[in-house]
Amino acid sequence: MSHTAINPTTGETIATHADLASPELRRAIAATQRAYLRWQQVPMQARADLMRTAARLLRERAASFAELMAREMGKPLAQGRGEAEKCAWVCEYYADHAAAFLEPELIATDAARSYVTYRPLGIVFAIMPWNFPFWQVFRFAAPALMGGNAALLKHAPNVPGCALAIEQVFRDAGFPADLFRTLFISVPQSKQVIRHRHVAAVTLTGSTGAGKAVAKEAGARLKKCVLELGGSDPYLILEDADLDLAIEACATSRLLNSGQSCIAAKRFLVVEPIRAEFERRFVARMGRAVVGDPFRDGVDVGPQARADLRDTLHDQVHRSVAAGARLLLGGTLPGGPGYFYPATVLTDVAKGMPAYNEEFFGPVASIIPVKDERAAIKVANDTSFGLGAAVFTRDLARGERIAANELQAGACFVNAFVKSDPRLPFGGIKESGFGRELSRHGLLEFQNAKTVYVR
Repeated sequence: MSHTAINPTTGETIATHADLASPELRRAIAATQRAYLRWQQVPMQARADLMRTAARLLRERAASFAELMAREMGKPLAQGRGEAEKCAWVCEYYADHAAAFLEPELIATDAARSYVTYRPLGIVFAIMPWNFPFWQVFRFAAPALMGGNAALLKHAPNVPGCALAIEQVFRDAGFPADLFRTLFISVPQSKQVIRHRHVAAVTLTGSTGAGKAVAKEAGARLKKCVLELGGSDPYLILEDADLDLAIEACATSRLLNSGQSCIAAKRFLVVEPIRAEFERRFVARMGRAVVGDPFRDGVDVGPQARADLRDTLHDQVHRSVAAGARLLLGGTLPGGPGYFYPATVLTDVAKGMPAYNEEFFGPVASIIPVKDERAAIKVANDTSFGLGAAVFTRDLARGERIAANELQAGACFVNAFVKSDPRLPFGGIKESGFGRELSRHGLLEFQNAKTVYVR
C-alpha cells in the first residue's frame, strides 16, 4: 500500500510514499520509546521553550503550509494560513499553561502528606484526518508533548506532505529526534501499533466507524483512547433570533473548510414563524459563496478533498430529494476537472431522509422546519451524534438554559457558531466519541493521575 496525494482541484497525482515495512515500523517505535524515556525527564521550562520555537516556525512557514494544504486537500489559502496560526496559538497556550495544569494537588488525609501528581503515560499513537491536516495534529501533539509523552502519527493517506511538514516543524524546533514520528502505514499496521507494548494510548479523529474499530482494538488491550468522531450539528433558529447574526454565522459554519468539518453547522432547525424569511435570506447568503480554485483570492469554497467524498455527498443530496426534501439551491455537479460541489440548501427535510439522519461532509445545508422551541430541542437531540450545537435567540438567559441544560452535545454555543479553542475542552458524546482535547482536560487525558501517600 501507499500514501498518495492527489490535487483535488485538478485530479493530478502530486506524490506517492510507500508504506513502511514491518521491520522499519518496529525500529521506529523502539526509537520513539527511547526518546520518550529521555524526554519525560526534561524540565517543563525546557519543553516550553521548544514549543514556543515550534509556534514561531509555524507562523514563519504559514504561507507555504497553506499552499501545501491547498494542493493536497483543497483548502482555500486564507483558511490554510489561519489554520497554521491556530496551531501556533495552541503551542503557545500549552507552553504558557502546562506547568500550572500539572502542578501536584495536595489533599488532606490522615497521612503526613498526600497528593496527586501527574506523570506521562508514554507513546501516544494518533490517527488523524485530512480535513484540518495541521490543526488536528497539533491539538493533540502540543499537550501530549508538553505533558512529557511521545507521539506517533498515522495521518490520512491523501495528505502525506502535511504529515512530513509537521514532523519537520518539531525537528527544526529542537525537539529530540524520534520524539514525534510520522508513520506511513496501512490500517492493518495501525492495529499492530496499537497492540505494541510501548504504545500507551491512542487518539483518533475521524468517522464513527473508524472510532469503533480503534476503541475495540484499544479496549482489548486496556489502553486509554480519546475519540473525536463525526457530527451532525443542529443550529436552533428561534423566533426572536437576530437573523442578520444567525444567517451569517450559519453560512460561515456550513461553508468553512468547504463544508468538510465535524463541527460545521449541518441541520438548521427553524421555527415556523420565521421560516420563510430565514430560507429566503439564507439561500441568498449561501448563493454568494465563491466556489473555485483554492489558490485564487476571494474563493470561499474549494474542491472536496477526494472524488469519492464528492460522489457520496451528491448521492446523499439526491436520495434526500427523492424522499421528499426540496432543493432551494445547488445540488448539481459542475463540469470540468476537480472535485467541486456547489453550495447547496435543502428544505422540508424530515426524519428518515439522509439529510436528517446522516452526516453531510460538504457545503450542503439541511433546513428542518419545526413548530416551536420545544420541537426544535427534540429534533436537535434526535440524532446518534453529539458533538456540537448552537442556538440563536435575543434572550440570552433562554439561550443559555437551552445550551446548558437541554442540548445533548459536547459543545453548545449561543449566538455563535461552534468552534474549537485551546482554552476550552473539545469533544463529543454518543456516537461523536468520548474524551476531551484542548484546555486542561485535554492535557490530563494522557497523564497518570498518581496518588502519593506518605505516612
